[in-house]
Amino acid sequence: MSTTWKWNVAMLIVALVVVWISHWLYRWSNPKCNGKLPPGSMGFPIIGETVDFFEPCGFNEVPSFIKKRMIRYGPLFRTNLFGSKTVVSTDPDVNFQIFRQDNTSFELGYPDIFVTVFGKNNVFLKDISIHKYLKNLTMQLLGPEGLKGTMISHMDRAIGDHFKLKASQGSFDVRKEVESMVLSYMTPILLSNLKAETQSKFIHSLEAFNLDWFRSFLSLSTWKALIKTLKSRKEAIQVIEDVLRTRKESKVKEGDFVNTMLEEMEKEGSFFNQGSAINFLFILSFVTREGTSSCTAVVVKNILQNPKREHKAIAGVLSWENYRKNMTFTHMVINESLRLFNTSPLMFRKAVKDDQIKGKNYFKFICLLLWAGYTIPAGWIVAVAPSVVHYDPTIYENPFEFNPWRWEGREMIWGSKTFMAFGGGVTLCMGAEFARLQMAIFVHHLITYYDVSLVQECEIVRTPFPQFTKGLLIKISESPSN
Repeated sequence: MSTTWKWNVAMLIVALVVVWISHWLYRWSNPKCNGKLPPGSMGFPIIGETVDFFEPCGFNEVPSFIKKRMIRYGPLFRTNLFGSKTVVSTDPDVNFQIFRQDNTSFELGYPDIFVTVFGKNNVFLKDISIHKYLKNLTMQLLGPEGLKGTMISHMDRAIGDHFKLKASQGSFDVRKEVESMVLSYMTPILLSNLKAETQSKFIHSLEAFNLDWFRSFLSLSTWKALIKTLKSRKEAIQVIEDVLRTRKESKVKEGDFVNTMLEEMEKEGSFFNQGSAINFLFILSFVTREGTSSCTAVVVKNILQNPKREHKAIAGVLSWENYRKNMTFTHMVINESLRLFNTSPLMFRKAVKDDQIKGKNYFKFICLLLWAGYTIPAGWIVAVAPSVVHYDPTIYENPFEFNPWRWEGREMIWGSKTFMAFGGGVTLCMGAEFARLQMAIFVHHLITYYDVSLVQECEIVRTPFPQFTKGLLIKISESPSN
């Protein structure tokens, strides 16, 4: 009798566990929603569809993860990435509606791994409303007013000197050289008067902080890259912390951005404390060189592969007026390269209240696509996929073809419904103008003053961030005409 009773209890416990697991799996696959969820799959418990998300693909392709689900579910689908319930949008009209509702229905929201890598004090991961404040704060550093003041001549001189040095040293990797160049002239602007040894250590730490870790977590190399990235961040943060503390104690004003941050911290009701100020300085060091270097390499790659050149040679020091008005074709090349490069595979938001994507009917080619009344529940991540828009043949004819002339006569708006190279909504990248200016000056010097030969073609895969498996190696020599 006793044995039978124990057996029955054991069977009851097993049955309850099975029921609980079954219910949990059902709830995982069918999340609660006050409305109708977009179609899709939540994948495996805990990890969702994260493994599939990192499936590599070629450079001129929509990421495999997105392409397969668009075919199966349509332009709006649900999934689970990095343990977060997510809705992915690939439709330009829905994307526009999402960005238009920044600060009302949507706020910034990122998977936890980004918070771990970039720091919990990172102001870029906080409320959307802070971005306008940050843009005003960095206006003299990254905005048009600051760039056309002293920065453009500073960049022009630094890039010119760098090219003269490289002309006598053989081949070089474009992406790595741009990284080194940007760090060499931006570091003193952010943190001036560092000792040579400290500056070298700081730049080395920044160079080691990259996005190589954003790949499949099933690979050992990913974990090694993540550890290296976190270590380099810690080292760079320590340098900034030491500078900020020393400057605060000495009350010496150096005229750099550290001084700007100290003044900002002293204001009543300041948004910044010491932790967020340090992190902001670190992120500025990162964003001014990471995307810029890769995009510049792609621009140069496209120029060398397409020999027809219409870049207007501008003699002497490059002025802001020349940059704005006399480099039209260079801007067209940059725009087209940015469209093809798609430096950010997804742009993240988080729904703060249940938001319904309004139903609509619209035609694409001769097919009627009907979808209506989907709800994005509060707390869900919303991921906008710009590459799908940039590669849409209904928007860009022959979308995988490099054709800068497609921009002729078109208004080059960075954060529009059909061109999101620098983000969208109120969080449009504050370093966009800086990056474009850096690329334009680099191309200007390369085309105007030098003969260029390709030593090694670069190879790029998407994992889903663009990864350079081979660098773009070029060799330059001064043009006889100059």
